[in-house]
Amino acid sequence: MLKETARMLAEIGLPEGDAYGLPSSKVTFPDGANYRIEISGVENLSVLRALVDEMDRRRVPVHRLISTVMGSTLLGDAELEEFAQVAHDAHLEVILTPGPRALWDTGRQVATPEGGLCGIRYRGMKGLIEVVDDIRHSIGLGFKGFLVVGECGLYALSELRKRELIPRDVVFKLSIFAGHANPAGAKVLEQLGADTFNPVGDLTLPQLAAIRQTVKIPMDLHVWLFDAWGGFNRIYEAPEMARTCSPCYFKIEPGPSVGAMYKPWGVGLEKLARDKVVYAERLIGIVEENWPEARLSDVGAPDLAVPKRTR
Repeated sequence: MLKETARMLAEIGLPEGDAYGLPSSKVTFPDGANYRIEISGVENLSVLRALVDEMDRRRVPVHRLISTVMGSTLLGDAELEEFAQVAHDAHLEVILTPGPRALWDTGRQVATPEGGLCGIRYRGMKGLIEVVDDIRHSIGLGFKGFLVVGECGLYALSELRKRELIPRDVVFKLSIFAGHANPAGAKVLEQLGADTFNPVGDLTLPQLAAIRQTVKIPMDLHVWLFDAWGGFNRIYEAPEMARTCSPCYFKIEPGPSVGAMYKPWGVGLEKLARDKVVYAERLIGIVEENWPEARLSDVGAPDLAVPKRTR
Protein backbone atom coordinates (compact mmCIF):
# COMPACT_ATOMS: atom_id res chain seq x y z
CA MET A 1 0.00 0.00 0.00
CA LEU A 2 1.17 3.52 -0.75
CA LYS A 3 0.73 4.73 2.83
CA GLU A 4 2.79 1.83 4.18
CA THR A 5 5.53 2.50 1.62
CA ALA A 6 5.54 6.19 2.59
CA ARG A 7 5.95 5.25 6.26
CA MET A 8 8.88 2.98 5.36
CA LEU A 9 10.59 5.83 3.54
CA ALA A 10 9.96 8.11 6.53
CA GLU A 11 11.90 5.63 8.67
CA ILE A 12 15.03 6.36 6.63
CA GLY A 13 14.66 10.13 7.01
CA LEU A 14 12.57 11.08 3.99
CA PRO A 15 9.21 12.91 4.05
CA GLU A 16 6.07 10.77 3.85
CA GLY A 17 5.00 12.83 0.85
CA ASP A 18 5.28 16.18 -0.83
CA ALA A 19 4.71 19.08 1.57
CA TYR A 20 1.26 20.27 0.51
CA GLY A 21 0.91 22.26 3.73
CA LEU A 22 3.81 24.47 2.53
CA PRO A 23 5.45 24.86 5.95
CA SER A 24 7.82 27.77 6.45
CA SER A 25 11.46 26.78 6.32
CA LYS A 26 13.38 27.07 9.58
CA VAL A 27 16.74 27.28 7.78
CA THR A 28 18.52 30.45 6.60
CA PHE A 29 21.84 31.50 5.14
CA PRO A 30 24.58 32.08 7.74
CA ASP A 31 23.73 35.81 7.75
CA GLY A 32 20.10 35.05 8.62
CA ALA A 33 18.80 35.82 5.12
CA ASN A 34 16.20 33.76 3.28
CA TYR A 35 17.10 34.43 -0.33
CA ARG A 36 19.72 35.73 -2.72
CA ILE A 37 19.96 36.57 -6.43
CA GLU A 38 21.90 34.47 -8.94
CA ILE A 39 22.53 35.54 -12.55
CA SER A 40 23.84 33.14 -15.17
CA GLY A 41 25.50 33.62 -18.52
CA VAL A 42 28.23 36.00 -17.40
CA GLU A 43 30.49 34.59 -20.07
CA ASN A 44 33.34 37.06 -20.26
CA LEU A 45 34.75 40.28 -18.87
CA SER A 46 32.61 42.67 -20.92
CA VAL A 47 29.41 40.97 -19.70
CA LEU A 48 30.64 41.14 -16.11
CA ARG A 49 31.41 44.85 -16.40
CA ALA A 50 27.96 45.56 -17.86
CA LEU A 51 26.27 43.64 -15.02
CA VAL A 52 28.25 45.42 -12.30
CA ASP A 53 27.48 48.79 -13.90
CA GLU A 54 23.74 48.04 -13.96
CA MET A 55 23.80 46.76 -10.37
CA ASP A 56 25.46 49.97 -9.20
CA ARG A 57 23.20 52.21 -11.27
CA ARG A 58 20.00 50.61 -9.96
CA ARG A 59 21.35 49.68 -6.51
CA VAL A 60 20.11 46.13 -6.99
CA PRO A 61 21.90 43.46 -4.94
CA VAL A 62 23.22 40.47 -6.91
CA HIS A 63 25.08 37.81 -4.98
CA ARG A 64 26.21 35.05 -7.32
CA LEU A 65 27.24 34.73 -10.97
CA ILE A 66 27.24 31.51 -12.97
CA SER A 67 30.03 32.19 -15.42
CA THR A 68 31.77 30.75 -18.48
CA VAL A 69 28.89 28.32 -19.07
CA MET A 70 30.52 27.13 -22.31
CA GLY A 71 33.74 26.39 -20.38
CA SER A 72 36.36 28.49 -18.62
CA THR A 73 38.99 26.72 -20.76
CA LEU A 74 37.89 28.97 -23.63
CA LEU A 75 39.10 32.16 -21.92
CA GLY A 76 42.72 33.21 -21.60
CA ASP A 77 44.41 33.45 -18.20
CA ALA A 78 44.76 37.23 -18.39
CA GLU A 79 41.00 37.69 -18.93
CA LEU A 80 40.17 35.17 -16.19
CA GLU A 81 42.46 36.98 -13.73
CA GLU A 82 40.87 40.32 -14.53
CA PHE A 83 37.42 38.70 -14.28
CA ALA A 84 38.32 37.50 -10.78
CA GLN A 85 39.57 40.97 -9.85
CA VAL A 86 36.43 42.77 -11.05
CA ALA A 87 34.19 40.27 -9.23
CA HIS A 88 36.31 40.61 -6.09
CA ASP A 89 36.00 44.39 -6.14
CA ALA A 90 32.20 44.11 -6.62
CA HIS A 91 31.94 41.49 -3.81
CA LEU A 92 30.31 38.96 -6.15
CA GLU A 93 30.52 35.19 -5.77
CA VAL A 94 31.56 33.52 -9.03
CA ILE A 95 30.63 29.92 -9.79
CA LEU A 96 32.90 29.13 -12.70
CA THR A 97 31.99 26.40 -15.18
CA PRO A 98 35.03 24.28 -16.07
CA GLY A 99 35.40 23.22 -19.68
CA PRO A 100 35.81 19.45 -20.03
CA ARG A 101 32.58 17.44 -19.92
CA ALA A 102 30.76 14.95 -22.13
CA LEU A 103 29.82 17.47 -24.82
CA TRP A 104 33.54 18.16 -25.38
CA ASP A 105 34.31 14.49 -25.95
CA THR A 106 34.46 12.42 -29.14
CA GLY A 107 31.65 10.14 -27.94
CA ARG A 108 28.37 11.26 -29.54
CA GLN A 109 25.67 9.39 -27.60
CA VAL A 110 25.07 12.51 -25.51
CA ALA A 111 24.42 14.51 -28.71
CA THR A 112 21.48 12.35 -29.78
CA PRO A 113 17.87 13.10 -28.69
CA GLU A 114 17.60 9.97 -26.56
CA GLY A 115 21.25 9.66 -25.58
CA GLY A 116 21.12 13.11 -24.05
CA LEU A 117 18.79 11.73 -21.40
CA CYS A 118 21.81 10.01 -19.88
CA GLY A 119 23.30 13.33 -18.84
CA ILE A 120 26.60 15.07 -19.46
CA ARG A 121 28.79 13.47 -16.84
CA TYR A 122 32.55 13.29 -17.18
CA ARG A 123 33.60 10.38 -19.42
CA GLY A 124 36.17 7.96 -18.06
CA MET A 125 39.09 8.83 -15.83
CA LYS A 126 40.34 10.96 -18.72
CA GLY A 127 37.34 13.27 -18.46
CA LEU A 128 37.47 13.36 -14.66
CA ILE A 129 41.18 14.16 -14.59
CA GLU A 130 40.69 16.93 -17.15
CA VAL A 131 37.89 18.66 -15.26
CA VAL A 132 39.72 18.47 -11.92
CA ASP A 133 42.83 19.88 -13.59
CA ASP A 134 40.79 22.72 -15.11
CA ILE A 135 39.37 23.55 -11.67
CA ARG A 136 42.84 23.48 -10.09
CA HIS A 137 44.05 25.84 -12.80
CA SER A 138 41.20 28.28 -12.10
CA ILE A 139 41.81 28.13 -8.34
CA GLY A 140 45.32 29.32 -9.10
CA LEU A 141 43.80 32.33 -10.89
CA GLY A 142 41.75 33.32 -7.83
CA PHE A 143 38.40 31.53 -8.22
CA LYS A 144 36.72 29.76 -5.30
CA GLY A 145 33.41 28.40 -6.69
CA PHE A 146 32.71 25.81 -9.40
CA LEU A 147 29.78 24.20 -11.18
CA VAL A 148 29.78 20.40 -11.17
CA VAL A 149 27.54 18.38 -13.52
CA GLY A 150 27.46 14.97 -11.83
CA GLU A 151 27.88 12.99 -8.64
CA CYS A 152 31.16 11.44 -9.80
CA GLY A 153 32.88 14.81 -10.06
CA LEU A 154 31.30 15.98 -6.81
CA TYR A 155 32.61 12.93 -4.95
CA ALA A 156 36.14 13.31 -6.29
CA LEU A 157 36.33 17.04 -5.69
CA SER A 158 34.86 16.79 -2.18
CA GLU A 159 37.37 14.10 -1.24
CA LEU A 160 40.21 16.25 -2.55
CA ARG A 161 38.87 19.18 -0.52
CA LYS A 162 38.68 17.04 2.64
CA ARG A 163 42.36 16.19 2.19
CA GLU A 164 43.15 19.88 1.52
CA LEU A 165 44.51 19.01 -1.92
CA ILE A 166 41.93 21.60 -2.95
CA PRO A 167 41.51 24.57 -0.56
CA ARG A 168 38.86 24.18 2.14
CA ASP A 169 37.12 27.42 1.17
CA VAL A 170 36.34 26.28 -2.40
CA VAL A 171 32.62 25.59 -2.95
CA PHE A 172 30.84 23.25 -5.36
CA LYS A 173 27.41 23.77 -6.88
CA LEU A 174 25.62 20.81 -8.48
CA SER A 175 24.12 21.74 -11.85
CA ILE A 176 20.53 21.40 -13.06
CA PHE A 177 22.00 19.08 -15.70
CA ALA A 178 22.34 16.42 -12.99
CA GLY A 179 18.53 16.24 -13.01
CA HIS A 180 17.73 15.86 -9.31
CA ALA A 181 14.07 16.19 -8.46
CA ASN A 182 13.29 14.69 -5.03
CA PRO A 183 14.44 14.69 -1.39
CA ALA A 184 16.44 11.46 -1.70
CA GLY A 185 18.53 12.89 -4.54
CA ALA A 186 19.10 16.10 -2.59
CA LYS A 187 20.22 14.06 0.42
CA VAL A 188 22.76 12.19 -1.70
CA LEU A 189 24.21 15.46 -2.96
CA GLU A 190 24.43 16.90 0.55
CA GLN A 191 26.18 13.74 1.78
CA LEU A 192 28.64 13.91 -1.13
CA GLY A 193 29.63 17.44 -0.16
CA ALA A 194 27.58 19.74 -2.40
CA ASP A 195 27.49 23.26 -0.95
CA THR A 196 24.42 24.20 -3.03
CA PHE A 197 22.38 22.54 -5.78
CA ASN A 198 19.95 23.17 -8.60
CA PRO A 199 16.87 20.92 -8.65
CA VAL A 200 15.08 20.60 -11.97
CA GLY A 201 13.25 23.81 -12.71
CA ASP A 202 9.62 22.73 -12.92
CA LEU A 203 9.03 21.19 -9.48
CA THR A 204 5.87 22.30 -7.67
CA LEU A 205 6.03 24.24 -4.42
CA PRO A 206 5.04 21.15 -2.36
CA GLN A 207 7.80 19.14 -4.05
CA LEU A 208 10.35 21.84 -3.35
CA ALA A 209 9.16 22.21 0.25
CA ALA A 210 9.63 18.45 0.77
CA ILE A 211 13.24 18.77 -0.38
CA ARG A 212 13.78 21.58 2.11
CA GLN A 213 12.45 19.35 4.91
CA THR A 214 15.24 16.89 4.10
CA VAL A 215 18.40 18.97 3.51
CA LYS A 216 19.92 22.20 4.79
CA ILE A 217 22.10 23.23 1.84
CA PRO A 218 20.80 26.12 -0.30
CA MET A 219 18.56 25.36 -3.26
CA ASP A 220 19.03 27.27 -6.50
CA LEU A 221 15.58 27.86 -7.96
CA HIS A 222 14.70 28.97 -11.47
CA VAL A 223 12.13 31.73 -11.59
CA TRP A 224 12.68 32.11 -15.32
CA LEU A 225 13.98 29.33 -17.55
CA PHE A 226 14.97 28.98 -21.21
CA ASP A 227 12.34 28.28 -23.84
CA ALA A 228 14.18 25.04 -24.67
CA TRP A 229 13.66 23.90 -21.05
CA GLY A 230 10.00 24.92 -20.80
CA GLY A 231 10.14 28.69 -21.00
CA PHE A 232 8.25 29.34 -17.76
CA ASN A 233 8.28 32.45 -15.59
CA ARG A 234 7.59 31.85 -11.87
CA ILE A 235 8.46 35.32 -10.62
CA TYR A 236 5.17 35.64 -8.72
CA GLU A 237 5.91 32.39 -6.87
CA ALA A 238 9.13 33.87 -5.49
CA PRO A 239 7.65 34.95 -2.12
CA GLU A 240 6.34 31.45 -1.39
CA MET A 241 9.53 29.88 -2.69
CA ALA A 242 11.56 32.05 -0.34
CA ARG A 243 9.30 31.24 2.61
CA THR A 244 9.19 27.47 2.10
CA CYS A 245 12.64 26.86 0.58
CA SER A 246 14.89 29.24 2.52
CA PRO A 247 17.82 29.46 2.04
CA CYS A 248 17.54 29.74 -1.72
CA TYR A 249 19.07 31.48 -4.69
CA PHE A 250 16.70 32.77 -7.36
CA LYS A 251 17.97 32.06 -10.87
CA ILE A 252 16.93 34.28 -13.79
CA GLU A 253 17.61 32.72 -17.22
CA PRO A 254 15.32 33.93 -20.02
CA GLY A 255 16.10 33.20 -23.66
CA PRO A 256 15.88 30.52 -26.34
CA SER A 257 18.41 27.95 -25.06
CA VAL A 258 21.76 27.47 -23.35
CA GLY A 259 23.57 26.59 -26.57
CA ALA A 260 22.07 29.50 -28.50
CA MET A 261 23.11 32.10 -25.96
CA TYR A 262 26.00 31.32 -23.66
CA LYS A 263 28.94 31.32 -26.00
CA PRO A 264 31.96 33.52 -25.33
CA TRP A 265 31.66 34.82 -28.87
CA GLY A 266 27.90 35.37 -28.57
CA VAL A 267 26.43 38.82 -29.16
CA GLY A 268 24.00 40.71 -26.98
CA LEU A 269 25.09 39.18 -23.69
CA GLU A 270 25.91 42.58 -22.17
CA LYS A 271 22.34 43.80 -22.82
CA LEU A 272 20.90 40.55 -21.46
CA ALA A 273 22.95 40.89 -18.26
CA ARG A 274 21.54 44.38 -17.74
CA ASP A 275 18.01 43.08 -18.38
CA LYS A 276 18.48 40.36 -15.75
CA VAL A 277 19.35 43.01 -13.17
CA VAL A 278 16.05 44.73 -14.03
CA TYR A 279 14.19 41.42 -13.57
CA ALA A 280 15.98 40.89 -10.25
CA GLU A 281 14.84 44.34 -9.12
CA ARG A 282 11.23 43.43 -9.91
CA LEU A 283 11.53 40.04 -8.20
CA ILE A 284 12.86 41.60 -5.01
CA GLY A 285 9.98 44.06 -5.06
CA ILE A 286 7.42 41.26 -5.38
CA VAL A 287 8.95 39.39 -2.45
CA GLU A 288 9.00 42.53 -0.30
CA GLU A 289 5.37 43.31 -1.14
CA ASN A 290 4.07 39.81 -0.45
CA TRP A 291 6.33 38.50 2.31
CA PRO A 292 7.66 41.58 4.12
CA GLU A 293 9.38 39.42 6.74
CA ALA A 294 11.75 37.98 4.13
CA ARG A 295 15.41 38.85 4.49
CA LEU A 296 17.66 39.42 1.48
CA SER A 297 21.41 39.07 1.93
CA ASP A 298 23.61 42.11 1.58
CA VAL A 299 26.02 42.16 -1.35
CA GLY A 300 29.24 40.38 -0.39
CA ALA A 301 27.84 38.30 2.48
CA PRO A 302 30.75 36.70 4.39
CA ASP A 303 30.05 33.11 3.29
CA LEU A 304 30.04 33.87 -0.45
CA ALA A 305 32.84 32.39 -2.58
CA VAL A 306 34.09 35.76 -3.80
CA PRO A 307 37.26 35.38 -5.92
CA LYS A 308 40.54 36.31 -4.31
CA ARG A 309 42.30 39.53 -5.20
CA THR A 310 44.54 38.93 -8.20
CA ARG A 311 46.75 41.98 -7.96
